[in-house]
Amino acid sequence: MEEQVVLVNENDEILGLMEKMQAHENGILHRAFSVFLFNEKGEMLLQKRAAHKYHSPNQWTNAVCSHPRNNETYLEGAQRRMKEELGIEADLSPKFHFVYKADVGQNLWEHELDHVFTGDFNGEVHINPEEVSEVRNISMENLEKEMIEHPENFTEWFKIILKEYKEHL
Repeated sequence: MEEQVVLVNENDEILGLMEKMQAHENGILHRAFSVFLFNEKGEMLLQKRAAHKYHSPNQWTNAVCSHPRNNETYLEGAQRRMKEELGIEADLSPKFHFVYKADVGQNLWEHELDHVFTGDFNGEVHINPEEVSEVRNISMENLEKEMIEHPENFTEWFKIILKEYKEHL
């Protein structure tokens, strides 16, 4: 069965369900979440998307970003994907939500009502190679420098979400 996303309007009112690829091909607004995890040094955990992902392969992004399933809260979805992608658990706090639209190449769009969560994590990561090729921790200062010098190494949505995150600090 194809994975579906929950279509919404800008007020987060559910409009229906759609197959994920179809929503991305047509740039239709749907629910999403993003997780930023920080270690005790204040460094952010990044994941590099697996090489075979259908869009944005081999690009660095925040710890976890995905879509809640139908009848799943944003927080439940975020916790599920942390386990599925990184093999970890962490207490998460909701920070803010916003709507964005990004061209991710190959005639695909991310048009999302994105709920952003943060948490602390200092343990071991057990990556799922179907989703993630590697992880690393990076200081915000070095991250910003790297994003300026090599923006092509980062997902389009991460660039947008990180900017929004800094505005909410």
